[in-house]
Amino acid sequence: MAAPMFPVNAHRHDPYRTFKFQVLIDGKPVAGLKKMGALKRKTEAIKWRTAGDPSHERILPGGTSFEPITLEQGLSHDLAFEDWAGLVNNLEGDAAMSLKNFRKDIVINVLNLQGQVAISYKVRRAWVSEFQALPEMDAGSMNTVGIQTITIQHEGWQRDTAVTEPTES
Repeated sequence: MAAPMFPVNAHRHDPYRTFKFQVLIDGKPVAGLKKMGALKRKTEAIKWRTAGDPSHERILPGGTSFEPITLEQGLSHDLAFEDWAGLVNNLEGDAAMSLKNFRKDIVINVLNLQGQVAISYKVRRAWVSEFQALPEMDAGSMNTVGIQTITIQHEGWQRDTAVTEPTES
């Protein structure tokens, strides 16, 4: 028999939905967050053969890399993306930047349908590598929402195992 997907809520059979989530930057939720790219890591496969057994290829794990995360926010007066992106470069044109503040640990929370935090990940030493302040504008498109986008480079992520399955009613 398979292990239960939800030990606390044994009556539940459906996995969490992807539309209820939040991202915390500096401990505050990002306002108007529309979409977030996947958390993904990749470990390089190293293939080798031994001289005594050249007919069998062996595969070892190599270095691990973490893919960038893209966040999309509805265009608003929330300056979280713009302020963070501004720490990576200096608008005056020299290469000076805030070495103290440009990297941040961020938190990604998956929420259940009641809005409770069900799963949480901490992304380590993230920084903004790409910032789109304004989307393409089109006067003929009345039903389009403006989206700001940041791409975040980081040094890995880890699930917060202190966050446990909430009791649902």
